[in-house]
Amino acid sequence: MLNNQSEIAIIGGGVVGLSVAIGLLQSGHKVIVCDGEDSDARASFGNFGLVWGQGKGWNFAPYAKLTVDAIAAWEDFSKNLNDLSGLDVSLDQNGGFEFFTDPDKLNNFISMLEIQKGHAGNRFNYEALSGDELRNQIPGIGSKVVGATFSQLDGHINPLRFLRALRRSVKVLGGQIKSNSSVKKITSNKDGGFSLILANGNVTSSEKVILCAGLGAIKLADQLAFKTNIRPERGELLITEKLGDQLPFISSTIRQVDEGGIQIGGTHADVGMDDNETLDIMVDLARHAVEIYPALSNVRVLRAWGALRVMSPDGYPVYAQSEEYPGAYLITCHSGVTLASLHASILSDWIENNVRAPNLEAFNENRF
Repeated sequence: MLNNQSEIAIIGGGVVGLSVAIGLLQSGHKVIVCDGEDSDARASFGNFGLVWGQGKGWNFAPYAKLTVDAIAAWEDFSKNLNDLSGLDVSLDQNGGFEFFTDPDKLNNFISMLEIQKGHAGNRFNYEALSGDELRNQIPGIGSKVVGATFSQLDGHINPLRFLRALRRSVKVLGGQIKSNSSVKKITSNKDGGFSLILANGNVTSSEKVILCAGLGAIKLADQLAFKTNIRPERGELLITEKLGDQLPFISSTIRQVDEGGIQIGGTHADVGMDDNETLDIMVDLARHAVEIYPALSNVRVLRAWGALRVMSPDGYPVYAQSEEYPGAYLITCHSGVTLASLHASILSDWIENNVRAPNLEAFNENRF
């Protein structure tokens, strides 16, 4: 039985865990990341790659403010990743649309954005456009589109390259990533710190432990006396062939990665741990894309898959410290890409509990 010592052990090698690791490593800590199996339900493998603000925190002011902070920090974060990993994550923050074919849904969303704007002040703004205004600005928008909202803050990245850049950056900074190392049990040591018993029988010891395992935290959270009930939510995606022509917009449901393929998504289903794609949803996604931009009707779909989002009871992030086990932390969210810029920076101050620590009290699990 091997025993690996580390100052901080992070459970979960997805977008959240790796981003937190980068911040801690750059603050001078010794970090080991225990990553699970490839067969695990991994939100990071199915994320849409959005750096997005529209609608986030409209009814929860702390999240609205956190989101605009994260979006503002992304340019520097992207440069840091590029310097560390040598990989360009293709950050594009030239603005994004939310399209609507139902006027009532458009008006409801505008009302939500007005509330969100009140929370974030002049740091968040948007523009509402009618269908005719859209078609004048973007030739080819479908006749069924009744309007859209546009925010200059919104953008996207290449999601899989981003994940590679995170992993490479952690290693460049001296962090360890233990692949195929699912944690089965966490125990608090009498003399302080924690022992992580892995599925293969090995043990990793650390002074602090940070649970960033997404849906994998469901079975581990109660071992550290966390109360958050994490649940899965399925989203489905279509991926098209690579196109030479550039899509003249990005939206939260239709985007073109820098390599040319178009991703179509935006579905939500409460189906437990079932991440299978479904024919009915694939048809709906294709129909939606063609309604927004009819030129896509001639584009071939190459792949489709389902992926599970990580959701807290109210859908907002959780940043919690265990009251029963000092030194244990829970970090979970479903906007891991957008929030990654903060996870790789200010969260290290929160974990260190230094004078620069952000006030994350509103995100504590006591709200449940």
